[in-house]
Amino acid sequence: MTLNWYLTTSIPYVNGEPHLGHALEFVHADVIARHLRARGRLVRLQSGTDDHAIKNVSAAAVADVPVQKFVNFNAQRFEQLGAALEVQFDEFLRTSADVRHAPAVRSVWNACKTAGDLYQKEYAGRYCSGCENFFSSDELLDGLCPEHLTPPLTVSESNWFFRLSKYRDQILELIESSALLIEPKERRNEVLGFLRGEVLDISVSRPAKRTGGWGIPVPDDPDQVIYVWFDALTNYISGLGFGSNQEEYERWWASETERVHIVGKGIVRFHAVYWIAFLLSAGLPLPTRIYVHDYLTVNGAKISKSGVQTASPLDLITQYGADALRWWLLSDPARVGTTDFTIDRLVGAYNRDLANGIGNLVSRTLSLNTREKTWDITVEEPDSNLGQELLARAATLPAEIDQWIENYDFRSATQAICEISDLGNQFIESEAPWQVVKDAESGSRAAAVRFESTLDVLQRACLVAAIELKSFIPSGGHNLEFHLRSGERPPAPVFPRIEKGARRQ
Repeated sequence: MTLNWYLTTSIPYVNGEPHLGHALEFVHADVIARHLRARGRLVRLQSGTDDHAIKNVSAAAVADVPVQKFVNFNAQRFEQLGAALEVQFDEFLRTSADVRHAPAVRSVWNACKTAGDLYQKEYAGRYCSGCENFFSSDELLDGLCPEHLTPPLTVSESNWFFRLSKYRDQILELIESSALLIEPKERRNEVLGFLRGEVLDISVSRPAKRTGGWGIPVPDDPDQVIYVWFDALTNYISGLGFGSNQEEYERWWASETERVHIVGKGIVRFHAVYWIAFLLSAGLPLPTRIYVHDYLTVNGAKISKSGVQTASPLDLITQYGADALRWWLLSDPARVGTTDFTIDRLVGAYNRDLANGIGNLVSRTLSLNTREKTWDITVEEPDSNLGQELLARAATLPAEIDQWIENYDFRSATQAICEISDLGNQFIESEAPWQVVKDAESGSRAAAVRFESTLDVLQRACLVAAIELKSFIPSGGHNLEFHLRSGERPPAPVFPRIEKGARRQ
């Protein structure tokens, strides 16, 4: 059993405010971290911001703001999003501000150079500023960047190149043998397809003149800055103290640790191919898993193309609460394939699953528990099939959640919790304890036994569901657990119904 787990999100560009895709990734990482901690694992969760992107320079110029001031301001918004979502980061690293980062990047660069994997050449290619990546003509979609659907720029310049082709077969073997796990399999197959084709060496520097001098200078070549992806990917070890705090680095990266990257599908190649090659060249340990989430659209429009945001995650949290947004991000998006966000879907998922589901079941259970009792009996196991089924499902829920999290399938994990509340509400309707308790209060011992058995089943099942729920929606889950353990009925519903357009109270 691996006790240490090091989890990372990708680090976003800060050329604009955070959007729902960033919220999705933050929440996915947080759920895995909370779940593992609840299972007794030692976990470190890291995120941050990619400050050195050329697109940050361009956005700062449009805003007529110095680039450092610009990225400082926007980076705060990403930190605010994490806090608003109740995400517990152990480290939030900013590549332009953390004194550990640039030395770590230079160390990796120098190791790759020592290995003979860096060389200079003149290069002309098609460059997408949105991806910060060069594309071959075969990779374009009708002449457009396949990610941003914009025409790439034709760029001719002198760059440093990395011998990616040298590591093609080694990376292929790592993935095919599952030494490097990629979930889901659809994303794994995409990476394998890329590796089975022609793998070319890649440019890993940019002229400092083109970036306005923004970035980390190439060692011994100040006219070039290190490619933003070489720079950004190194955050996963610079944040651990690579080159500055060897003890922490050894503990979380170089020891028997699960090293897990959580990324969007648009950047899987950078993590599953480029990053792996850089590490192999530098002689450093590799990540063990890459979990890849899919895209969200907003009212049918791709987020990156939707202009002014119609669904700012910070605004959604202010209006509907962190529980509501976290729940939608976990319960609705498909494991594979794009999912469209609408306010109606957010409100519907919250009211159906939380307000009317587990919240309603716990409220009904607590209302039964507060009845003044005139009997003293030993609780018996349920004799109804539905009660037995409910307890059996509750008993297997933790292991089921373990498996869904292992498979990076949050929709199935949340559905498993909802099945407990659905079954519990069916059970309470079938047993009608509000009727049975009247007979018990009139002196019927059989009714008292049945009432106590029903209440016991409900309390046990609800408690298991609440405990598991804490990893998904921390505030709501903890609140449910507290009231179930104390027996106190909350003064207001833990999950009050919400209405579209209405601000939460």
